[in-house]
Amino acid sequence: MIYADNAATTKMSESAIHTMTTLLNESWGNPSSLYLHGQKAKEVLEKAREEIAAVIGAQPREITFTSGGSEADNQAILSAAESGRLKGKRHIISTAFEHHAVLHTLNKLKKQGFDITLLDVHENGIILPSEVKEAIREDTCLVTIMYANNEIGTIQPIREIGAICRERNVLFHTDAVQAIGHIPVNVGEDNIDMLSSSAHKFHGPKGVGFLYSRKGIRLSNLIEGGAQERGKRAGTENVPGIGAMAAALKEANANMAENAAHMIQMRDKLIEGLRQIPHSALNGDEHQRLPGNVNFCFEGIEGESLLLLLDDKGIQASSGSACTSGSLDPSHVLLAIGRVHDVAHGSLRLSIGEDITQAEVDEIIRSVTEVVTYLRSFSPIWRDLMAGKKEFIL
Repeated sequence: MIYADNAATTKMSESAIHTMTTLLNESWGNPSSLYLHGQKAKEVLEKAREEIAAVIGAQPREITFTSGGSEADNQAILSAAESGRLKGKRHIISTAFEHHAVLHTLNKLKKQGFDITLLDVHENGIILPSEVKEAIREDTCLVTIMYANNEIGTIQPIREIGAICRERNVLFHTDAVQAIGHIPVNVGEDNIDMLSSSAHKFHGPKGVGFLYSRKGIRLSNLIEGGAQERGKRAGTENVPGIGAMAAALKEANANMAENAAHMIQMRDKLIEGLRQIPHSALNGDEHQRLPGNVNFCFEGIEGESLLLLLDDKGIQASSGSACTSGSLDPSHVLLAIGRVHDVAHGSLRLSIGEDITQAEVDEIIRSVTEVVTYLRSFSPIWRDLMAGKKEFIL
């Protein structure tokens, strides 16, 4: 079995599992309690906060623990919007290929009277800082642009965009769910005001994440109740999950350079192999992308059939974001970079891990080639293309 869907979720690391099981047994107290077991749990909580902050160049008090990236996205965006509303600023800038946790939150704000500008994405999947600068207005209260795209893996010029926002006194948030643990991220050097992350994307547990918010930014509460997380996120903290998240992130950060070098080598071999399939195309910039992300379109087939047949061959992959895998609509990300509907339907996302081998890459290339050829053999669209009744797009 070859697992190639790490962008959807990663397997927990041994260190994260060990940390979590140890904490479940030894630090099960409520960290808000004053007695011994509570204070032991509190110590774990604050140590994890310090370790996570150190990885991204933040201060511990700037880290708020959440249930994951979606909650962190929601809290960051809604907090900036509320701050802007109080100042008479109701304009927000984002992009057309954000994660739905961002886009759906922006739709909610649009219904409340906010003006939302979604920047077009270029064919290479990269946002131009100059276009962000041109879009900023006097009433802009927030720019929110993802660090790396969850489907096509393209890495955005975050540092430059953040500098523009800092110069114009506009809050800058980035959904870094796909980036943290895989590429270097430093909130100070990158001029980031708020950042979202999720543990299960870097070999931590599901259901836990964090929001970085620069000192001085006022967060609005999504969950009311107790005074946990400095009163900004009510509910007893998931101490074992948070401790495991910190352990996973420390390990990912320590091994980042070595892991990235290996994955880039395997990624590029995979890209080169899949390019040999006629009428195929890589989605997104070839080099400015996450180390483990490969996203292709194959003309004349349906992505759902491709995934099912690859699964039969022992290869687990995706046709896009796991959050929309049940939808029959083509990926909004692929449409945003200019892929037409017929081509976007035939997409494949392979997100490899640091343990991928050359033999597994070869097996993926062989299997994808076989399945694409098989699906095209009885595709009416492919027959029309081959007969000249339709023109090839790719």
